[in-house]
Amino acid sequence: MATPRRSVADEPVTSVLPGGDVPYDATGGGGGEYSADDEVLAALGYKSEFKREFSLFTTFCVSFAVLGLLPSFASTLYYGMGYAGTAGGIVKEKKKKKEKEKEKSKLTTCLGMTWGWIVAMIGIQCVAMSMAELCSSMPTSGGLYYASAVLAPPGYGPFAAWITGWSNWLAQVTAAPSVNYGISAMILAACSIQNPSYTPTNYQTFLLTVFIMILHAIMSSLPTKWLAQINSAGSTFNFVALIIVIILIPAGTDRPARGLPRFTPSSEVWGTIYEGTSFPHGVSVLMSFIGVIWTMSGYDSPFHLAEECSNANVASPRAIVLTSATGGLFGWFLQLVVAYTVVDIASVLESDLGQPFAAYLMQCLPQKTVLAILSLTIIAGFSMGQGCMIAASRVTFAYARDDCFPLSRYWKKVNETTRTPVNAVWFNCFIGILCLLLIFGGELAVGALFSIGAIAAFIAFTTPIFIRVFFVGSRFRAGPWNLGRYSVPIGVVACAFVLLMVPILCFPSVTGEELTPATMNWTVVVYGGPMFLATLWWFVSARKWFKGPKVNIEHLMLGREGNVVSGVVAGDGVEEGVVGGGDKKNGSASASVDKEVVVDGEVKG
Repeated sequence: MATPRRSVADEPVTSVLPGGDVPYDATGGGGGEYSADDEVLAALGYKSEFKREFSLFTTFCVSFAVLGLLPSFASTLYYGMGYAGTAGGIVKEKKKKKEKEKEKSKLTTCLGMTWGWIVAMIGIQCVAMSMAELCSSMPTSGGLYYASAVLAPPGYGPFAAWITGWSNWLAQVTAAPSVNYGISAMILAACSIQNPSYTPTNYQTFLLTVFIMILHAIMSSLPTKWLAQINSAGSTFNFVALIIVIILIPAGTDRPARGLPRFTPSSEVWGTIYEGTSFPHGVSVLMSFIGVIWTMSGYDSPFHLAEECSNANVASPRAIVLTSATGGLFGWFLQLVVAYTVVDIASVLESDLGQPFAAYLMQCLPQKTVLAILSLTIIAGFSMGQGCMIAASRVTFAYARDDCFPLSRYWKKVNETTRTPVNAVWFNCFIGILCLLLIFGGELAVGALFSIGAIAAFIAFTTPIFIRVFFVGSRFRAGPWNLGRYSVPIGVVACAFVLLMVPILCFPSVTGEELTPATMNWTVVVYGGPMFLATLWWFVSARKWFKGPKVNIEHLMLGREGNVVSGVVAGDGVEEGVVGGGDKKNGSASASVDKEVVVDGEVKG
């Protein structure tokens, strides 16, 4: 009995296979049948290498764990307060110049922590929805990198993939170190609260952070099923801890016992702002968005887990949007809690505890309550760091699969026992530990880990969205989850928001004579340096051998004659390497061609 023909010509996926045909194994078991997910993935040019043991809920759990709203907020509180703080929020650089301004420390909260969060979330949600639409069309571990290659104009796919891939990898590989640094700072701050005579050193912070990195690497090397269960538990704890903290702070505040009103008046919370930088108020508020952007990063994780998710082209985009929306809403609630209860931002920023969130809690809560909240935040942060390690390993695996890295043959190997990319996990762990050496450079140096995460992620997120909106337009072949007629307008808002924020996130907090090497914003160096080297590498060497996402499945095109040799079909075939172009048959922006061959990143007749 002949094997039934399988086709994805009607599937809403961007296919690299001529006519949308799906390859099959004529000698394999199951009659060469593909599951719905495997069929979609095969149409994208890849064979299924992972077990699909993630569901919508477990994918959301990993994504929400990576988002880590509570620990992320706690780790980046400095930016929301320091860049657009209250009348009492005197940043360190201005302390000596305007010492008398401490008298204005009268319960005034900041515009950046109320309206600012809402404004930032509009832009971030547009980015998330546009990304989700791409994920539905192209649910692969390569994610944004794959989408950039497929959607780019002919001949530019490899370069678009190269820039997107390296920017996304920089965001991913610095995520776990920055999260774990924040956890270590909170742990040591808790020790200082218990023992006021103890002051943490950089060396102790470094060693503790490295220890946590190694624990996460071990956990991230486990089988997919175990990872799904661990992250489900971690994400559940994250959400429960967040709710507890949002309720516990206003309920347990002891501000009245300190001679203060229980809460800051709403007129001050919603209508005042302190000039926390040398720039105008509006720019200061925009600069404070770094805390929102870094806190909200992580919603791309479902994209990278798509090859391990069941019903991926629907479940994964839903998980992206659900993560962003849930995180944005509850993050705003947490911002309001802080805005209504903070006492003196200057003291928070300058505290010897070395952790602004812990210093803030000490201003408005009893010590035992402070330690309880810190404990919840630390556990939630541990789960977040582990989720970041998982997501980063999948990105590294996907890029190594296409030989983006030196020694890629090792990093793309899937462990035969766990069926997970263990080598990629430990490669990222090693790079992350090297990044942690920035701890010895001081607060501004290690703070670059947070800035680079915000900018690198934003650029990677938006590059394929920009190409889709301004170069592909109505020719885009959407997946089952899509934005319909609102797709282009939402994509335009997303791109505009990122174009506005990227340069602003590189601004220093001071200008003029106060701007010194010690007070400058090193983000442009820490991010721009590696990206400059990656771009230089492209023009010097990589453009000659890097052809973009590769097809790693041997094609046997149904209804076509030809011998399969190293994944290339003689005659009407497809060779490794894809770029964007138009599908003449479907009128879509895809790498699908009809009676054409993709060779060296170019479509040839």
